[in-house]
Amino acid sequence: MTRDRTTRDQTPQEPARTLTPERTLDVDALIDDPKTRIVVCCGSGGVGKTTTAAAIGLRAAERGRKVVVLTIDPARRLAQSMGIDSLDNVPRQVKAIEPVETADGSGGSGELHAMMLDMKRTFDEIVEAHTDKERAKAILNNPFYQSLSAGFAGTQEYMAMEKLGQLRSRDEWDLIVVDTPPSRSALDFLDAPKRLGSFLDGKLIRLLMAPAKVGGRAGMKFLNAGMSMMTGALGKLLGGQLLRDVQMFVTAMDSMFGGFRTRADATYRLLQAPGTAFLVVASPERDALREAAYFVERLAADDMPLAGLVLNRVHGSGASQLSAERALAAAENLEEGGIVDQEDGKVAVRNSPENDATSETPAPSDSPDLSVESPSVEQLTAGLLRLHAERMQLLDREQRTRDRFTALHPEVAVAEVAALPGDVHDLAGLRAVGDRLAG
Repeated sequence: MTRDRTTRDQTPQEPARTLTPERTLDVDALIDDPKTRIVVCCGSGGVGKTTTAAAIGLRAAERGRKVVVLTIDPARRLAQSMGIDSLDNVPRQVKAIEPVETADGSGGSGELHAMMLDMKRTFDEIVEAHTDKERAKAILNNPFYQSLSAGFAGTQEYMAMEKLGQLRSRDEWDLIVVDTPPSRSALDFLDAPKRLGSFLDGKLIRLLMAPAKVGGRAGMKFLNAGMSMMTGALGKLLGGQLLRDVQMFVTAMDSMFGGFRTRADATYRLLQAPGTAFLVVASPERDALREAAYFVERLAADDMPLAGLVLNRVHGSGASQLSAERALAAAENLEEGGIVDQEDGKVAVRNSPENDATSETPAPSDSPDLSVESPSVEQLTAGLLRLHAERMQLLDREQRTRDRFTALHPEVAVAEVAALPGDVHDLAGLRAVGDRLAG
């Protein structure tokens, strides 16, 4: 899943460096491998995880695989880019895919489906699937459950993994691509299943279940004896109704608590399985790559299969041989009315009577009377040179940031995605991202 390629120079004076095959991610080899069944795109917010997941799903489908993309994207951009009116908790097929030939000459004839996680609906499905109808109704109508299922910390991440487990168990798709939740910390994605399972199976829940197990007034007496300080504080702050709602919730959920822990453990093992591949997505910025490095280390510590790093929005230049320093020097010379030589790769612009703004050549009689003086050729050229200098300085910062990451993690394969001129809003844009992602 690796291949050779050459990066840009860090500075104009340094020779080009060649990445070793181990450091270059071959995305096509990854998605063409039938053993790859799950691809998880993760990383910090705002780095293009959703677009990357959609582009990978589209490319895999057009290369012959049956793919479902699971996204947790509040902006709902994925539906728009795939030409679907809306996404919900049920996979929807994307019709307008274009089969392509793969490297082995076989034609693609796959399918692409997409869905958006409905956190509460997924929680409701779990309740309905693992309890009888009467108990499920009591749980779904419980105010504490409604708050828990809609906004409890870690619920979204846990439900994303629940849905992943459901999709994988159906064995309906060759490849599942997961766009992870936009958590503040990348660690939430790995920790949430165990954290929520621990909460539902923890000491507090067992204490709250104790009155129901003891029964009647004896149970309430036990509760008041063991938790009088806590219940008094809750009663003052939130009222006694909250405590009653919690008690009713844990009583109804008693038979399901072990199932949460079991499924959380099963999902964790699924993420560690050989058929799963993690792609850490980042942009060539210091904070994003710092978060990516932290996540790479965490994946290694938890024995999660890391495929590589996707570096989005990498900038380039068609005139990289002209350094920022030389461009700025040339701009200053032009602005001062000087002449810039072309030696050693420098820019040459010479003044002439034909280009002189003070020329006495009369304007045609039908020329409009301009109230604002037009910039001279030299001024326009100087402005372009300064813009080029800013771009080269940006490229240099991005290169140094990438170099720091690869120095810390030389074993991580990297795929760079060149920045697009605009936002991705259709399948053509996703194909363009896929083409850049595959090199």
